Amino acid sequence: MSDNCLFCKIINGDIPADIVEQTATTLAFCDINPQAKTHVLIIPKVHIESTRDLNDENIHCLSEMAEMANKIAKSEGISESGYRWVINTGDDGGQTVHHLHLHLLGGRQLQWPPG
Repeated sequence: MSDNCLFCKIINGDIPADIVEQTATTLAFCDINPQAKTHVLIIPKVHIESTRDLNDENIHCLSEMAEMANKIAKSEGISESGYRWVINTGDDGGQTVHHLHLHLLGGRQLQWPPG
């Protein structure tokens, strides 16, 4: 865990969040600035700064995040109509919190290109 990471503070319970789902290794919560009817952030409970830091020891975190995203999409009723996963990497990629996270977006028609 990182002492000054916003998402690590949520994992530790130091900052409240609207928790949607969690396992021993993964946590999902509602985005505080939703861009769609469903906008959930899915994070590993270990601090991984970004996709650049994925390696043989922690790559399983990404598959666990993906499994949770699909489970939540189903429970939110967007699995059949469609949804989007977004993972931003680095400042130019739009990453504002430097803890790996997957945005699950759905519940409306999403545009392309995304921005």
